[in-house]
Amino acid sequence: MASRPRLVTVEELLEMPDDGFRYELARGKLRKMAPAGARHGRSAGKVARPLMNHVATNNLGEVYIAEAGFLLASDPDHVRVPDVAFVRRERFEDVGDTEGFFPGPPDLAVEVILPSDRYTEVAEKVEGWLVAGTRMVIVVDPRRRVVSVHLPGKEPVTLHEHETLDGGAVVPGWSMPVADIFA
Repeated sequence: MASRPRLVTVEELLEMPDDGFRYELARGKLRKMAPAGARHGRSAGKVARPLMNHVATNNLGEVYIAEAGFLLASDPDHVRVPDVAFVRRERFEDVGDTEGFFPGPPDLAVEVILPSDRYTEVAEKVEGWLVAGTRMVIVVDPRRRVVSVHLPGKEPVTLHEHETLDGGAVVPGWSMPVADIFA
């Protein structure tokens, strides 16, 4: 008889020592991820900087970077870590500035594809964000030099370097050239 793997809780994840790796909880199962490389961090930063500036200038909410986790479900605990995230001001004010993981999904999640990522895994992550209630997921693909925008119930839109990425109704007024992400 095979034994079930022991499920990890949010509390245990928060108390883990820093061993140089990143972790997520996939329905209680610990997922170890290698630290992101320089290109990955640079691509995430190219999206985060103009997003942060726009959000701060217009008092729209909060932008999260630096591996901030979001608790998407409990029992078993499900924690995901986007590369960049945005939470509307009203939702942030309801929750406040928490020490642990943000309870609930971000309104916007940005995922930058790593060279080691499989596209099927990225698609699974996008679907998970949308099912959890994330209103927009942006996937940056440095290999193909494209960005895809995913909204609940709609087909994804792929943007190329000559096009403009915008926040739609999720981050009103925010836009940036896709080419800036890969410059």
